[in-house]
Amino acid sequence: MAVERPRAVILGCSGESLSAFECNFFRAVDPVGFILFRRNCHSPERVRELVHALRETVGRVAPVMIDQEGGRVARLQPPHWRLYPSAARLASLPDPSAESAARLAARLIADDLGQLGVTVDCHPVLDLAVPGADLVIGDRAYGSDPGRVARLGRAVCDGLLDGGVLPVLKHIPGHGRAGVDSHDACPFVDTSRDELSSTDLAPFRALADMPWAMTAHIVYTSVDATAPATLSRRVIADIIRGEIGFQGVLVSDDLSMRALGGRIGERAERALAAGCDIVLHCNGDPEEMREVAAAAGPISACAAERLARAEALRHDRARTGFDREEAEAQFGALMGGTQISELAAR
Repeated sequence: MAVERPRAVILGCSGESLSAFECNFFRAVDPVGFILFRRNCHSPERVRELVHALRETVGRVAPVMIDQEGGRVARLQPPHWRLYPSAARLASLPDPSAESAARLAARLIADDLGQLGVTVDCHPVLDLAVPGADLVIGDRAYGSDPGRVARLGRAVCDGLLDGGVLPVLKHIPGHGRAGVDSHDACPFVDTSRDELSSTDLAPFRALADMPWAMTAHIVYTSVDATAPATLSRRVIADIIRGEIGFQGVLVSDDLSMRALGGRIGERAERALAAGCDIVLHCNGDPEEMREVAAAAGPISACAAERLARAEALRHDRARTGFDREEAEAQFGALMGGTQISELAAR
């Protein structure tokens, strides 16, 4: 008897608890998983309850994602959670302290997420820092040296996996050269394919064994001048799956971003047809969710296998016996006493 597979979409919700519409809709649609934003995260107890309620709607331990990078991209905020330094701040440390600090910060983030039941973190950013580019990446990047970005990205992935949280590489095959914010418009990058290969693609190639990656809503004219990577079969097949060699779960960036044209359902159809395993819709808008869900059928058998491999890796790599107090002390020493913000009572 064939096993029914979940729908190839990850969805957000509107608040701290599920509305009646959301409960019924998620039960009917059966998305692969869910994503949390700051609007959903006001206290640890309420987040735990929300994560439990989301999984109850689909009747399984579905992936629950969040963007918790540190710096300015952090959905969990004081007073209940610590803030962690930006990628640029961590990268400002000398080697090997920078790698140690990046891994420790990620392990501490994983501890925060584990206490909430969140199992996937959209982190690390492997995009390069490029002079003159839009600041949407900016201090989220670990620098402009592909080799060092890869090493620091690997340290972050190791820290998250140690804590039982799956990392998501962003934004494959590279967002650093974008001249505009893809939330607002579609960036066009005219860099040659050879130069992209030796620079932007290199950190992703070095971490191609990681379990999840998120696409960039960017047109790379030297590869496909007609569509952003998320919607381009050529970019996904030739670059992401081909040259980079990434074989994990490929999720689109948020479909509601203005870099993508056409109706929201059209965007979902095109992203899945291009080779994304799953599409991501974040804003919780009911009409948009209906349209996206209607456009996204069940995940493919190949995507189901990738998800299963990722979940197996999460369990295999998780380590027990974490001493948070000791980790914080080590992290503070590496950061010269200017580590993370004060933690309010949980």
